Amino acid sequence: MKIERNFNEKEYIKEITGKEFQDSGMLWFVNTILHQFGMAILYDHNKDTISPAICRFRGFAEQNNDEGYKKVTDYLRDNIIEIERDFEIEE
Repeated sequence: MKIERNFNEKEYIKEITGKEFQDSGMLWFVNTILHQFGMAILYDHNKDTISPAICRFRGFAEQNNDEGYKKVTDYLRDNIIEIERDFEIEE
């Protein structure tokens, strides 16, 4: 999943949509960490909004984890050159 990273010269932060965040696998990844604390980030497909929440469950089903790892791997594969380029700016 490719997310365009066309930063302007003085721009360091660029918003993405909730759908892009979810499709990249990062929503799942962040929630795997937040679940340890009884929290989660929710994505509303209808409004394309993200909001924090508390939850009573921990972890995800094996199928969801498999899909999450695949999405994160695809995101890294599709964006690694631009991510590395971001570090070059700082040097």
